[in-house]
Amino acid sequence: MPVGDVLSVVPRGAGLPALPTLSLKGVTLTLEQVQEWLLTDGLRVLLTIVMAVVAVWALRRLIDRVVATMTSKSARRLAESGRAGKALANAAGLATERQRQRVETIGSLLRSVVTFTVGTMAGLTIMALLGIPLGPLLASAGVAGVAIGFGAQSLVKDFLAGIFMILEDQYGVGDVIDTGEAVGTVEEVTLRITRLRDADGVTWYVRNGEIIRIGNKSQGFSTAIVDMPVSYTENAERVIAIIREVSVTMGEDAEWSDRLSEAPKVLGVETISGATMTIRTIAQCAPGENFAVQRELRERIKNALDAAGVQAPPLGPFGGPPGGHP
Repeated sequence: MPVGDVLSVVPRGAGLPALPTLSLKGVTLTLEQVQEWLLTDGLRVLLTIVMAVVAVWALRRLIDRVVATMTSKSARRLAESGRAGKALANAAGLATERQRQRVETIGSLLRSVVTFTVGTMAGLTIMALLGIPLGPLLASAGVAGVAIGFGAQSLVKDFLAGIFMILEDQYGVGDVIDTGEAVGTVEEVTLRITRLRDADGVTWYVRNGEIIRIGNKSQGFSTAIVDMPVSYTENAERVIAIIREVSVTMGEDAEWSDRLSEAPKVLGVETISGATMTIRTIAQCAPGENFAVQRELRERIKNALDAAGVQAPPLGPFGGPPGGHP
């Protein structure tokens, strides 16, 4: 018992045993009062705590189930889709890993919001049951909140930008983005920062609130463009027919079919300059695959034109490689 507390015996009346009374600096509590408080306000406090714990558990379970459902549906939809479906999934940002990362980030945010909200409501309810005046406390909290808000504007800005970035699916892990300050592949996305690695291997940590614009080079689809120059004296229809056959063959190749949303298309004669005629071919492919498709398509077209005896453009006045296509 602390120093200054006095334990005294207060008579209850004739023939009744005396009950101990605890006097704490002028406040006298009897056993009956303690029992009464435990059976009334104390029970309400306990019930409030239990209800808060159950509410947080139930809401977090619900959020986890929703997140798991969203992830499984995305994975099943991608697995059941064919070639066009997979290309569309990549174009819409529905690849399994990206969708999983996105919904789990949103789920983490919702779980934090639920825990904070339910905990705050339970705390205020318990304080009211204990008789603590909430008016001055809320007023002080409001003033403190304003002060903290002015001091942490950048942090709040980063979090709000991160929330909207995730909800709008502006970019995700694996995307190649241009933030204005750095260009690289996204390795991690949080509510406060985005971590990406550029072509030189440098890791950049960019605050979400400082990103004014985003150029996503991996979202939607990419386009591979191949311009093949040939001699002006060649028959354009013959050259186009050869290139079209190469395009169809590449579109049916199992190694490249998953990277292409459809077979490459030969647009025809793009330019005629001097003794050079340029035939253009385009291919719509999965994000980030355009450079690989361009290299493969250019090599196949070159080999097919050489095999058919199609002449390359004549050499310039300063010479160049003997024969073949540049």
